[in-house]
Amino acid sequence: MFGFLKKDSSPEAQAAAASTPSWGERLKAGLAKTRATLNTPLGELFSRGKIDDALLEELESLLLMADCGIDATQWLLDELKARVKRDKLEDADQLRGALSELLTTLLTPLEQPLDVSTAKPFIVMIAGVNGAGKTTSIGKLAHHFQQQGNSVLLAAGDTFRAAAREQLVAWGERNNVTVIAQESADPAAVVFDAISAARARNISVIMADTAGRLPTQMHLMDEIAKVRRVIQKAEPSGPHEVILVLDANIGQNAIQQVKAFDKAIGITGLIVTKLDGTAKGGVLAAIARQCPKPVRFIGVGEGMDDLQPFVAKEFVSALLDQ
Repeated sequence: MFGFLKKDSSPEAQAAAASTPSWGERLKAGLAKTRATLNTPLGELFSRGKIDDALLEELESLLLMADCGIDATQWLLDELKARVKRDKLEDADQLRGALSELLTTLLTPLEQPLDVSTAKPFIVMIAGVNGAGKTTSIGKLAHHFQQQGNSVLLAAGDTFRAAAREQLVAWGERNNVTVIAQESADPAAVVFDAISAARARNISVIMADTAGRLPTQMHLMDEIAKVRRVIQKAEPSGPHEVILVLDANIGQNAIQQVKAFDKAIGITGLIVTKLDGTAKGGVLAAIARQCPKPVRFIGVGEGMDDLQPFVAKEFVSALLDQ
C-alpha cells in the first residue's frame, strides 16, 4: 500500500510549521545570488533618478551577466525604450517597475502546471545530463504527486549507473513508493515492466528515470529515444510528459540542451534545478525567447518541498524585489 503520514497537530509541530519559511520566502532566498547580480547594481542605477542611454547600456550588461541571453536582453531593452517614450517614464524607479512587468510578460507563457489527471497511469519520462539533479527531482516529484493524492511508481531506467538505481530506490523508500529496478537490464525493458506493474496495481503516476547523457553522445541519445518508443508500444498515448531536467548553473548551455533533447525525444516540459546555487537565474528569460517550453517546476534547495510549480509573477518578484 502507498502510505501517507498523518499530520502531527501537537503544539510542537504547529510551532515548527509556523517557523518554516514559506515557499515565497524560500524562493526569494534561493534567488539571492541572481538578485544580487541584478539588484545591487540596479539599485545604484535606479538611484540616479534619471533614465538615459548610459543607464540603459549598463542595464543591458546586468541582464547579460544574469544570463538572460542576447535575444531576451535585446527584447527587454527595446520594450523598455518604447515604454519610456510612450509612458513618459522619467525616473529609474519607474523603469524598475516596467522591467518587472516586461519580465513577467516574457515568462508567463512558460507557466503551465503539469496536469497528471488526463491519463491513468500517467507516464512521465525524465531526461537530463549527469549532475543536473534528475534522480533527486524524481524523488521530490513523487512527494509532490502524493501530496495531491496520487499513487506513484518509479522505474529505474538508468541501468548504466548502479548509484543512480540505488539513489532512486532510496527515494522510493523515503516516499513509501515502489521502484521497479533490475541490475544490468535494458532500460526500455525496465520501463515496460513498470508500466505493466502500474496497470496491475492501479497506479496514478509512473516516473521513468533515464541514464544521464550529453546531447553530443548520439548513440546514447538513440538509446533514450528507444525508451520513448517502447513506452509508446506499451501505451500508445504515452509518454504523457517528457521532462528535461536542467541545472541552472550551466546558463546559456541550457538552450543547446533543450534543443538537442527536444529533437531526440520531444520535450514537453522542463524542471530547472539549483537556482539557489547560481547567479544565472535569468536563463529562464533566454529559454522563453529561444526555445520556449513549459517550465513545470523550479528547484531552490535540497529540501523535499524546495521543488515547486513555476509561477512567473512570484519568480520575477523574488528576482527584483529589494
